[in-house]
Amino acid sequence: MKPTLLALAAAVALVVASSALAKAPPKLVASVSDPLNISLTKGGKKVTTLKAGTYVIVVHDKAADHNFHLSGPGVNKTTSVGGKGTFTWKLKLRKGTYTYVCDPHASFMKGSFTVK
Repeated sequence: MKPTLLALAAAVALVVASSALAKAPPKLVASVSDPLNISLTKGGKKVTTLKAGTYVIVVHDKAADHNFHLSGPGVNKTTSVGGKGTFTWKLKLRKGTYTYVCDPHASFMKGSFTVK
């Protein structure tokens, strides 16, 4: 292959790869653990407001006596009480208010955020 053609092929591959990376949905991290911790963060900061769109949520359920339950417009996702593990959800969040709770302890293990 000629050097010019090789350079052109490398440039096209770079453009394709970078546009695929640019379209990756933002990542949120959810965590539920003992003794009574529940959180949702983006870049290490508590989520309070998000733009509408598609997100990847990585849920770290670290305690068998808790779960992480996310609900809001068009969303009702949960991990199981009695189980532990790391789960990945790809969700489309629409405008509105979302809540996350530990179902067995919903009165005090809870949080919420708004999607605009």
